[in-house]
Amino acid sequence: MTRDKRTIKFTKPIFSNKEGLQLSTPEIVASYIAKRLKTDIIADLGCGIGGQVIFFAKECKKVYAVERNPEKLEYAKKNCELYDVKNVEFILGDVLSESIRKKVSDANIIFSDPARPLTEKERTLENLEPPITEIIKLYSDLTRELAFHAPPQMPPSRITFECEREYLSLNGQLNRLTLYFGALKRCERSAVVLPGEAQLCSSGAPAIKNGDLREYVYEPQPSVVKAELLNELAQMTSDTDGRIFFYKGDERRTLLTSSELVSSDFFKDTYRVLGKTMKDIRKLKEFLRVEKAGKVVLRFDIEPERYWDVRRRLEEGLRGEKTLHVFGFGDEMVVVEKIKK
Repeated sequence: MTRDKRTIKFTKPIFSNKEGLQLSTPEIVASYIAKRLKTDIIADLGCGIGGQVIFFAKECKKVYAVERNPEKLEYAKKNCELYDVKNVEFILGDVLSESIRKKVSDANIIFSDPARPLTEKERTLENLEPPITEIIKLYSDLTRELAFHAPPQMPPSRITFECEREYLSLNGQLNRLTLYFGALKRCERSAVVLPGEAQLCSSGAPAIKNGDLREYVYEPQPSVVKAELLNELAQMTSDTDGRIFFYKGDERRTLLTSSELVSSDFFKDTYRVLGKTMKDIRKLKEFLRVEKAGKVVLRFDIEPERYWDVRRRLEEGLRGEKTLHVFGFGDEMVVVEKIKK
């Protein structure tokens, strides 16, 4: 079993160096992508340590695994052996070379997860290696069915291709942005939630209505927010469980609200509203005491170095057993209790 700092990435002890593991696609994500791209022959350009290749091999008849780094390619070979997949042709070389293009010319789908600098402050397509634009130029005459991973935090305005932008959440965290071209494109924008594989596509749904704070609030999955699919989410839930409204949101958090309890795989977390107060430590602390709080989770903008100091001040003297969450928007504090799924 192989972990990174947030999650279990692989169920087997894969071969890798530190960088390869950090950049590799988690097993559960690789499995989903492979099922979405199932075909006869697929080429993985810049395959790294082979995390995605393994699952392509499980879904496709043949996989070309191309990598210019010989150390990574050796890891990919060992990892495919570890997972007992044999329908992979490993190719050492530069994916932007004409020789590699000829070797994979019978591929039905071209896939690439370009590397990005780990210290990059601003996510851009130009900094990807190899650049997506160069792969499109070289391979689009072989097949129009191409797919790429791109930095999920990249502003949508920087993605000017005619493609589907699929944002993927894993365990409540934004994990992947995949661009699908040609016949692989299903819609303009989509959101996927793992585990579970819930999927939501853009459909031109009517705009979600703003509403006052009601009995329940919801944090939508980050993939839904990033894909700008709140309208589609509101339409879906209105057709099933009840009506939800947009309450408030900023760059870091979004809250929806409803009078009746609504269930959806596209909610990251669901909360019962206890009340709201002004951004005043004394008033907030008194409110928490009355609600029998013991621990407090701060969900508003605060400098990281001040987080624990403010939290300790709020929790000092509290004797309750509840863990309450405090969302902040400007001068308004909303106190809620998480509803367990």
